[in-house]
Amino acid sequence: MNVGFLRTTIPLVSLFAVGCAPSGGFKITPIPADQTLEEQIVHKSPGWVSNRIAIIDVSGILMNAHSPSFFGSGEHPVALAVEKLESAAEDKRVKAIVLRINSPGGSVTASDSMYQEVLAFKARTKKPVVAYFQDVAASGAYYLACAADEIIAQRTSVTGSIGVIMQMVDFTETMNKLGIGADAIKSGPYKDSGSPLRPMKPNERELFQGLVDGFYQQFVDVVAAGRPNLSRPDVARLADGRVYNAQQALESGLVDRIGTLTDAIEVAKKRAGITSAHTIIYRRPLDWTPNIYAHAPGPPATQNINLFNINLPEIWTRTPVFMYIWHLD
Repeated sequence: MNVGFLRTTIPLVSLFAVGCAPSGGFKITPIPADQTLEEQIVHKSPGWVSNRIAIIDVSGILMNAHSPSFFGSGEHPVALAVEKLESAAEDKRVKAIVLRINSPGGSVTASDSMYQEVLAFKARTKKPVVAYFQDVAASGAYYLACAADEIIAQRTSVTGSIGVIMQMVDFTETMNKLGIGADAIKSGPYKDSGSPLRPMKPNERELFQGLVDGFYQQFVDVVAAGRPNLSRPDVARLADGRVYNAQQALESGLVDRIGTLTDAIEVAKKRAGITSAHTIIYRRPLDWTPNIYAHAPGPPATQNINLFNINLPEIWTRTPVFMYIWHLD
């Protein structure tokens, strides 16, 4: 037995047990080595039923990185979504999926990767996909939803924020007050573009603006392709970065209807041509989900008023990142 592990773990357990334990104590459960996703039925249809509708959660910031976790590195949101899509694709009993989205968006690449994976799932399996919006489905999360066959928004949800942001910071004033200077040795004039250690030059701003404009045009193209009732000029008019409530999104054509998660499941059944199906989710072993409204463990989704009580110092300060995200300074 690892003595060092015991020396580290026992005091920690004692601290929780003595200092902050609720009455009744703790339940210690061994964690299986195999963490392959498992199907769990969260709502049963009456009678003998083999068909399934799979709910796939998309929540938190969409990044090509592991989400923080108290006891580990957490899940990679893109990898987890793909893993769930593969499970739904391989199971012939799964007739359709509902993307339950609660996210303010994320990086350009992560959003596009998930969008492409949903399109590939539909092309490969011919199974319908319905997107359902909870609190927030903005920017990159809306980008992702455009891969669905139908979009349903909870009446209290917020969506839109169609656009791109590249958040930069400039520490030069603070550095000057502290008597700190910066001097970069670089191979070319643009190598340190976007550095927070000096003001941005006009030609650098023009360069970055060109990249942002390109990603914006891609976003508009994706929305126009996913919302055939909207022309590209219609999308461009709506895509000024603002957010919309559910009713505004419905009136503008960004969503197809206002409804609940139960409504989204019923729409998925109808699109799949079935009348009865169990509703399932995919979870890691030991994750407890009592019903269709329970989420798999993950980072907290952002609420209606944004929204950056999240740990993103590396994204916002260490390196420039192009983001499809609803962000308020």
